[in-house]
Parts: sequence; C-alpha cells; structure tokens
Amino acid sequence: MDEALLRGLTPGVLAVLVRRGADFAAAEDAVQDALVEALRVWPAGPPADPKGWLVTVAWRKFLDAARADSARRRREDRVEEEPAPGPAPALDDTLRLYFLCAHPSLTPASAVALTLRAVGGLTTRQIARAYLVPEATMAQRISRAKRTVSGVRFDRPGDVATVLRVLYLVFNEGYSGDVDLAAEAIRLTRQLAARVDHPEVAGLLALMLLHHARRAARTAPDGGLVPLAEQDRSRWDAQAITEGVAILRAALARDRLGEFQAQAAVAALHADARTAEETDWVQIVEWYDELLRLTGSPVVRLNRAVAVGEADGPRAGLAALAAVEPGLPRRTAAEAHLRERDGDLATAARLYAEAAREAPNLAERDHLTRRAARINTALGADRREG
Repeated sequence: MDEALLRGLTPGVLAVLVRRGADFAAAEDAVQDALVEALRVWPAGPPADPKGWLVTVAWRKFLDAARADSARRRREDRVEEEPAPGPAPALDDTLRLYFLCAHPSLTPASAVALTLRAVGGLTTRQIARAYLVPEATMAQRISRAKRTVSGVRFDRPGDVATVLRVLYLVFNEGYSGDVDLAAEAIRLTRQLAARVDHPEVAGLLALMLLHHARRAARTAPDGGLVPLAEQDRSRWDAQAITEGVAILRAALARDRLGEFQAQAAVAALHADARTAEETDWVQIVEWYDELLRLTGSPVVRLNRAVAVGEADGPRAGLAALAAVEPGLPRRTAAEAHLRERDGDLATAARLYAEAAREAPNLAERDHLTRRAARINTALGADRREG
C-alpha cells in the first residue's frame, strides 16, 4: 500500500466533496472512512483510477452518514448527483482547499490546526509539537474547529496570513519531521506567489527555497544529522539559493517587512557564507532582533541566544538564554552547545544527554546522544592521563 499516494490524493478528494455541497466536517469524516476502506481492499486489487475510486467511496460514505442523521435528510436528494464511474478530474484543488479551511468562522490558530490535520496529512501529535502544546490540547482544538464548521458552506475564502502559517508549518514538518511534505509546501507556495502579489508570500517562498537548498547536506550517509556548521556546502543547491536570494531581495525592496522575510534574511546570510567561520553572526543577531519585534516568539528568542553566542561569545549567549523559559523544545540542546563552547564539558555532556531524551525525532536524538558520548569519552581520557 502506497501511503504517500493516499496522502497526495486526499486534498483533491476532499475538495470534490466540498464542491458538491458537503460541509467540511462531514466531508473530512467521509474521506477518512474511504481511506480506511482503501487500506482494506486495495492490497488485494488496486483500482485503475485511485482518485476516482476514493471520490466514489467517500461520496457514498457521506450520503450514508447524511441519511442516518434525521436533521440532514434533505441531503438525500443529492443521491442523483453521484457521478458515473470513470476518471476523476485532474484538477489541483489543494491550494484552494487551504484557503477554504482558513474560514472566517474560525480563529487563525484553529484554522491552521484543522488544515494541517485534514489537508496537510499531519497527525495530531505532529501538530501539537509544532504549536508547543500537549497532544490532548491540540486534539480538543481540532475537535472544536470541526464542530464550528459543521454545517457551514465553505464558500468564503480565509485570509492569506492564515494560509501562509499553514504552509510554513507543513514545510517545517516536512523538512525536519517524519513525513516528507517540504516539496509539496514549496509547490503550493509557488502557486500562491503566482496568484498573490504580497511581500510576505515572496518571503515565505524564499525562506523555503533557502532551507531546502541545504537538505542534501543535512544527513550523513548513515542517516545521522549533520549540524549546519559541519555541512559540506558544496552539496547545497546553488540554483535554489540564487532563486531564493533574488526573490527575497525583491520582497525586501518593497519595505513592508514581515516575519517570513526576516527569517529568509537569516537563511540567506547562512547561504552567503562560504564557510561556517565566515558567517556574519552580528547581522544575524540584528535580524533576530527584528523577528522578536515582529513576533515576540520564544523560539525566536532561543535562536537569537545561540546567534549571540556565536557573535559575542558563549558567555553572552548563555546570558541571552537565561531569558528563554525552561521547558521550551531544544532549549536544553542550545544550552549544551553554549556550555561546550565555554569549556564546561561535564555540564555540556549532561545537558546533551538530557536533550536527547527530549528530542522530537530519532535523527536528532541520535545526534545529541553522540555529542554526549564524544564529550564523555574525551573527559574519561583526560582523567586517565591525569
């Protein structure tokens, strides 16, 4: 069973049901039921037209649910609208669906969570991790969002800012998480940039291209994580960097700075450095100051502390880190890095081991475990020599 195929078909199938008049919550339930049915029957005999099969089964599931609900019996007359078997339209409805999910009846946070779950294909746990909240809290948020839009016709698109936030989170999960969604997020952001003339749309596209350009160098042959400072920069995608920088420059020239443009500027400074030692950390700190002004984000504050440690030394970085609340994901790893640079190796090893236990994915956990082991080995050798 090709789960990637199912994930890729889901937005289009959901969009077909919504276009036919199904409210979003009911349509999403029907599509999920159809996916379960596909997992059950496809291994024995996959259909020639997977999307058409899913549309047909999901529509029937929707009609069955509508008939079972006395308050929705009026929908029974839609039985006649069921399409004849045959190839489904090859339209790409994903971006349109993103806008429809950013419905005016939802708060931006709820709209993002609902879209990531229903259209982006992320699990509740992955979304909760992106929002830095417990999984149970996110599950309740998604359930409330579905109840809010139950019975609502998705005929009023939401705003661009909410769609940008969804695309950004989908890209981040695809770039660093368990599900590869980064290329899809770039594709959709390109579509959005072609339709919407806004510097933040361009800023997000530039940010994605600049980050994605480093992807081939982020992992070693054994699958291990390679930190930015240790990456083979000859493996970076020069064409994507050139395109990303050009898009960013055009956006910044419009003098309407937003958070995605500022993040892209940080990424561009990393891309511009021929070696890690040539990185302009002072300017990166200045961009993080702008980001803090724009967002007040604790994650930005954490990243700024690491940049301060590079620009002004580890003691300055640790002082900046003191303003970041304990418990923030990756804070422990950042402190371990700064302690190591400051020469406090015993504390660094302990913190690396602690950060490994908190790591959100296997690659990051293994990387931090190796850091701790390397320092402990060096400390042991020093004791033996002493």
